[in-house]
Amino acid sequence: MNNNLRDDMNHRFELISNLVREIEKKINNYPSGRLIIRHRKNSLGFYLAGSDSNDRYLNKSDIKLIEKTAQKNYLEKVLRVSQKELCALKKMMELYPDTFAEDVFDLLTEERKKLIKPIVMPDELYVKEWLNKPYKPKEIREGIPFYLTMNGERVRSKSEMIIADRLYTNGIPYKYECPIQIMGKVYHPDFTILKISTRKNLYLEHNGKIDDPDYKNDFVTRINDFNLAGIRQGDNLFLTFESSNIPFDVRTIDNMINTQFK
Repeated sequence: MNNNLRDDMNHRFELISNLVREIEKKINNYPSGRLIIRHRKNSLGFYLAGSDSNDRYLNKSDIKLIEKTAQKNYLEKVLRVSQKELCALKKMMELYPDTFAEDVFDLLTEERKKLIKPIVMPDELYVKEWLNKPYKPKEIREGIPFYLTMNGERVRSKSEMIIADRLYTNGIPYKYECPIQIMGKVYHPDFTILKISTRKNLYLEHNGKIDDPDYKNDFVTRINDFNLAGIRQGDNLFLTFESSNIPFDVRTIDNMINTQFK
């Protein structure tokens, strides 16, 4: 859980470090001085403040100088706040612990683990408990074709099998068609996913008949109900699509796994 925060800090530190280097290279190509903008009654007055105490008035013919000086002053401000953020990030990364509350139980000897009930459940135990919580999936009636996933579930389409297998091979805990109650109705989202880093439930709906009018109407009703229940696209709801003419693009689920589900 906390390793993701460390990764985020490292990523941010690298991003801002690159930004600082880029600004430092660019800023030397701009004119010296600071742009002052003074409001007149019906217009603006532009002045260039230099090292001396006298401000130089800039007229319309100096528009290029005005723009370049404004751009330089902007870059100087971005540079200052970026350098300040780098200092703060560096301190945070130095102070951030290597061991977290979730890790303490895992670091105990097996003898002690048998004697203790962890107050903060380690990820491995949390995932195991989440997966073992029983539920009744939506029934696939006899005679209805199905596909068998690597995890041994029956799913309704080849695309759902691909999604399930992608989740499974990437170590993403999921439940297929686990029921939830929304607005007095029982829905069975195609996949309920546990994001281990936040211990948050995510929902993935694969829409395999998006060009079917009846299917589209049901889709709109379902997504509206989800939204009213706080299950919103881009937050904790994710959608994949295909139609009779456009097959499921596997890259979409791979991208979701790498950017949203871990």
